[in-house]
Amino acid sequence: MFLSITLEQSEIKHGEAAMEEEIDAPKGSILAQLAEQDLSLQGVEELTARINLLKQEISRAEAMLESKKGSRSDAEALFK
Repeated sequence: MFLSITLEQSEIKHGEAAMEEEIDAPKGSILAQLAEQDLSLQGVEELTARINLLKQEISRAEAMLESKKGSRSDAEALFK
């Protein structure tokens, strides 16, 4: 299955809004699609764009993880 970078960006931007509202999305479905893609069909520019997009998404996920860890620590401190 081949998804264009444009489609991936669109899905990720849509996911941002969903995450802000804490709506449960199918876990792993987008990641599974990415992992199944045949990268040999993509050129250098497409692969570079893909890598940049994935790096941005990793940074966004790491920031959210740290935010949630901080919120959890704050909540736990209230109950001690």
